[in-house]
Amino acid sequence: MPSAVRTRFAPSPTGYLHIGGARTALFCWAYARRHRGQFILRIEDTDVARSTPEAVQAILDGLAWLGLDCDEGPFYQMQRMDRYKAVLGELLAAGEAYYCYTSPEELDALREAQRARGEKPRYDGRWRPEPGKTLPEPPAGVRPVVRFRNPADGVVAWDDLVKGRIEFANAELDDLIIARPDGTPTYNFCVVVDDWDMQISHVIRGDDHVNNTPRQINILRALGAEVPQYAHLSMILGDDGQKLSKRHGAVSVMQYDEAGYLPDAVINYLARLGWSHGDDEIFSRDQLVEWFDLDHITASAAQFNTEKLNWLNGQYIRQADDAVLVADATRRMAARGVDLAAGPALAALVPLYKDRAATLNELADALAAYYSPPTPPAELLAQHLTDASRAALGELAGTLAGLDWNREAISGAIKGVMKTHGLKMPQVAIPLRVLLLGVTQTPSIDAVVEVMGRDRVLERIGSGLVA
Repeated sequence: MPSAVRTRFAPSPTGYLHIGGARTALFCWAYARRHRGQFILRIEDTDVARSTPEAVQAILDGLAWLGLDCDEGPFYQMQRMDRYKAVLGELLAAGEAYYCYTSPEELDALREAQRARGEKPRYDGRWRPEPGKTLPEPPAGVRPVVRFRNPADGVVAWDDLVKGRIEFANAELDDLIIARPDGTPTYNFCVVVDDWDMQISHVIRGDDHVNNTPRQINILRALGAEVPQYAHLSMILGDDGQKLSKRHGAVSVMQYDEAGYLPDAVINYLARLGWSHGDDEIFSRDQLVEWFDLDHITASAAQFNTEKLNWLNGQYIRQADDAVLVADATRRMAARGVDLAAGPALAALVPLYKDRAATLNELADALAAYYSPPTPPAELLAQHLTDASRAALGELAGTLAGLDWNREAISGAIKGVMKTHGLKMPQVAIPLRVLLLGVTQTPSIDAVVEVMGRDRVLERIGSGLVA
């Protein structure tokens, strides 16, 4: 391992930061932190037609929400054009790159003919300088591209830190375009120069880049640059085993915030998508940094499981500080238009419900029922509000009106009514829940009654019994 570990996350700002990109960023961040190295953020914005400031901001917002802080950057490729063009000039001067005047129409015709012969479509090197080869005169008015002069024989190979030994025959790699006719350098060239200049020691990225790697290694070697170590992460599949799509998680990371997930829970879940530390399921960010390595990343595809994410998020909600949950619930309920002055203090409700919610939205939805009169469906009332339960709840309301307002006394009043009317707890508690909150399941009913407050409890029972 190099003495200084330097990793980079280099998204293209043509869309939001999704789960796959977030996992890549996390693994780069965790590896750098584990080895006390540097994590660099680079924005690869050379696709001018598709890159947008909004996408850049979405990436920055997503990383900030996840808490993946960078040590250097963000660097923007469009601000480094002078550097790329200088290196292009060096490659041209050294004979490692050359001008190619083949038109797009000629390339299309070439590829069509190759396909007709059953050959792999590829550039045929017609403008590639070779000893003893005479090149035609450049056509007038045609702006050339710049192609990298890829080695003609041998193999390019690397020991991938996830996938093991990978080799490509150079004969299978045609001469890559590294600058467009307008002089703008292409993705594979910019990446090489950036990794070289930024002294990246480990390139951790998705395995959709495996085919780019041999080309990038050859360019690095032509520049006399040190080749980093590569680790290519397998893709993430959806719950159904298909390629991850919007319907099973390939959405903006910030939508996980909107949906009520805690960033630490998402970090924990992402870490387990293709990496493991024994049988540990729940671990802190500090533990992740302490344990993280590349040896335990699986080479097979990881599978996104929404049910597992929800379970894990619920565990984090249970462990969360009540004050944090109160602040979050206040924000979410304000967005729903809930008047928090119309109900009990959230600080009293959150401890009752934090063990019951898989997401912060579920928590906010459950708490919102305390701030507006319930509207239970008629069938729910018909099912649970029987003549027997009506009589029992009417008597309970009278008892509660003069009771010392504490949970113990409330519990005693409910049990007294049960005994008097010969009912079991569900026969009193369930219809009471329906009248108070419009639902059949809540925390312990005596705790619910206590926190709701005498006036609201009596008002809701009274309204429900006369409805």
